[in-house]
Amino acid sequence: MNGLQKAILEMGSSKSLAQNLGLSQMSISKWKNKYKGRVPVDRVLAIYELTGITPHELRPDIYPNPTDGIPADKQATI
Repeated sequence: MNGLQKAILEMGSSKSLAQNLGLSQMSISKWKNKYKGRVPVDRVLAIYELTGITPHELRPDIYPNPTDGIPADKQATI
């Protein structure tokens, strides 16, 4: 299961994730299918804030270390 799939599961549905991000459900569908789970870099931190799915899980190519992109005050919980 990739990071996007985990985020969708955490939010309950792709529709719920999309609504909370202010996007259409089609956007999430594109990420899931056309881009094979690859979340746009400008949405990674917003998804982390909503779901707790780490930037590393969402985009390991950009956030190679498990704590990359996580604010210092929240790293203790990871």
